[in-house]
Amino acid sequence: MYSATMPTIKYNLKEKAIALRKEGLSYSEILTKVPVAKSTLSDWLHSVGLSKHQKQRLTEKKLASAKRGGAAKHQQRLDKTKIVIDTARSEIGQLTHRELWLTGIMLYWAEGSKEKNYHPGSGLQFTNMDPAMICFFIYWLNEIFHINKTRLIFEIYIHDTHRHRVEDIVNFWSKKIGIAPNYFSRIYFKKTQIKTNRKNVGETYFGVLKIRVRSSTVLNRRIAGWTQGVVESFH
Repeated sequence: MYSATMPTIKYNLKEKAIALRKEGLSYSEILTKVPVAKSTLSDWLHSVGLSKHQKQRLTEKKLASAKRGGAAKHQQRLDKTKIVIDTARSEIGQLTHRELWLTGIMLYWAEGSKEKNYHPGSGLQFTNMDPAMICFFIYWLNEIFHINKTRLIFEIYIHDTHRHRVEDIVNFWSKKIGIAPNYFSRIYFKKTQIKTNRKNVGETYFGVLKIRVRSSTVLNRRIAGWTQGVVESFH
């Protein structure tokens, strides 16, 4: 049923909407205070001019809203990633002795130094910048071959531009892999010009660590044989 008060109510809502717009409120903010369709609100406000300050306020609010939305999406991605990683981690379980042995062989195949025909007699050498991978290699040597740290030589390779951070870098590796700082007596500096897209070139850069194993020429050859055995297993 039509009421004579309806035009008055609509007029009052329009006036309220215009007033709020002139205060610099966004359409979304106005709709929370003026219960009309968004299309109606747009018709009412399309000719309402805003001051420079009001436009700036709306722009800042849009940017803040976009930033909040981006942060929310980023957190959602992090949450989903954590679920995937946690699920995958639980699927591994406890490695058997044979699984540990094979895993180390594959790791050395990828990252370890191999004996060359023109340079026979090479021992085990493993180089990487990932502390977790270094820790696994040390654990593998000890668990599978009973090689302890007294047979290991640790060498740190860093760019010359980080010479002033030697103490911090040594302490980093010492803490990460549980080896006393005095074991890192061999430090080498790369003097070549750095041209890289890597992100870890500032305070997060800690170079690479090489582990040499004393008296390990025969073991290096055995690993080469095991690696060949793996290759032949799928032919």
